[in-house]
Amino acid sequence: MATGIRDKVAILGMGCSKFGERWDMGADDLLVEAFQECIEDAGIDKNEIQAAWLGTCFPEISVGQSALPLSISLRLPNIPVTRVENFCASGTESFRGAVYAVASGAYDICLAAGVEKLKDTGYGGLPEFGANAGPRAWMTGVNMTAPGSFAQLASGYGAKYKKSDEEIKRALAHVSAKSHANGVKNPKAHLRKAVSEEQIMAAPIIAHPLGLFDCCGVSDGSACAIVTTPEIAKSLGKTDLISVKAIQLSLSNGYEMGYNEWEVDHFVTTSKASEKAYEEAGIKNPREEVSMMEVHDCFSITEMVTMEDLHISPRGEAIKDIMDGFYDADGKVPCQIDGGLKCFGHPIGASGLRMLYEMYLQLLGRAGDRQLKDPRIGLTHNLGGFPFMNVCSVAIIGRHG
Repeated sequence: MATGIRDKVAILGMGCSKFGERWDMGADDLLVEAFQECIEDAGIDKNEIQAAWLGTCFPEISVGQSALPLSISLRLPNIPVTRVENFCASGTESFRGAVYAVASGAYDICLAAGVEKLKDTGYGGLPEFGANAGPRAWMTGVNMTAPGSFAQLASGYGAKYKKSDEEIKRALAHVSAKSHANGVKNPKAHLRKAVSEEQIMAAPIIAHPLGLFDCCGVSDGSACAIVTTPEIAKSLGKTDLISVKAIQLSLSNGYEMGYNEWEVDHFVTTSKASEKAYEEAGIKNPREEVSMMEVHDCFSITEMVTMEDLHISPRGEAIKDIMDGFYDADGKVPCQIDGGLKCFGHPIGASGLRMLYEMYLQLLGRAGDRQLKDPRIGLTHNLGGFPFMNVCSVAIIGRHG
């Protein structure tokens, strides 16, 4: 009978590059930057790594189709390396591969890495997903944009819960202002300038009601983790163990596009993945037990809706919690304490691992000026694709035991 992975795998070390417009570095350089911090934190020799996973979303631009760039750039000892891609969940997918390998007993020590080099494409925004998005993209998505698609969540949410445009826009402004305030304190973040709610409300509209400051940018960056068993971690002198409590993945199956019950007001996959993650982690009341979160705030409306899909805010009450400061740095469940996608940045293949990196630092008390008081459980959430067709991952880590 399946028992899950709760407390079967410990994080031995993590590392993260600075995110931003890294014109001076290629994808291989970014991998090295993140790995150097990671291997030093782990306190092992790289020859002790037995297998590795690399997450990237746009291989032709970043690293190519194979996993060789990770093996070559880090001079790994001729071990198996696998490249994985799952839209914006690619970084968490690489972490999942490494964690499952250790939990299964196949390997003792594994590496998960993620990287994306997007600023050298020559144009703004993300490259065309093309065939990677499936045949429906060519048939139905000719005029579809990411801001336009996600903006529809606001209309659907407002209609279902009878929220006015003004209420929604004010809540979204608070979401973005909070992330900007947090990003100021993060030396590795892409955007490090505070922005007021008034500035956000007055910014040019990209896709109603989303304005300029409601949309995350495109960044270059890399992050990685080395994982092992708790027993091996202890034998290597680690006394303050951070272990994996749960990793769950949920993918759309066509329900959102094929049935009228879905009202474009929430993410079906996030609700499913979070329920399974809480069960695996042994969490009964997430609103009380989760200490902090990093969620996929590609757009401020995504973050707002996700609060309910993660079963932290009751349905229809995310706006109230947001405006009450529940998710602020000094709130009950701080969210995007490192700035989130909005301000830390979003190099797609690295984002999931970057989120875990912040939770890891916070749990160990290493987060500097943005350190929270005695966090116990950290949750990360990735969402790749569009509201009507997406990939969702939820990971939970915490202090061992």
